[in-house]
Amino acid sequence: MSERSQLPTGVHRTAGPEETEALAARVADALAPGDVVLLSGDLGAGKTTFVRGAARALGVTGAVTSPTFTIGRRYEGRVGVSHLDLYRLADLGEEDPALLSDYLAPDRIGFVEWPGIAEEALAEAGVTVAARVRLEHAGGDARVVTVEAV
Repeated sequence: MSERSQLPTGVHRTAGPEETEALAARVADALAPGDVVLLSGDLGAGKTTFVRGAARALGVTGAVTSPTFTIGRRYEGRVGVSHLDLYRLADLGEEDPALLSDYLAPDRIGFVEWPGIAEEALAEAGVTVAARVRLEHAGGDARVVTVEAV
């Protein structure tokens, strides 16, 4: 892994899923175990596509799919990857407090879709948020992806 200073921050335009995955791979290369990336964007904006690209760069070879109905998935690669989707949660306070710590551990890199309801809980849990990524539709398969280091 390289240093977080190598995080490709700024606004990027991708022409399709392959370019979105390639950008995610560059982000993954700048992460270290224990880091968490918060992903936001409308439904279908490419959040899971982004996670798939990052997971591939981290050595995950199996299918990477949205955990919308299961809340989270864990993948094994050179580094463990956790992928949470909090879209269906109305209030994290109604969930088991261990939910985040079950997935966001010091030996894994975490990606959290729809993080809004969890930001306070993440801070209280001492989670290291490394980056915020916002994906926006830009017509067809094109996306505008904003990467911000935290």
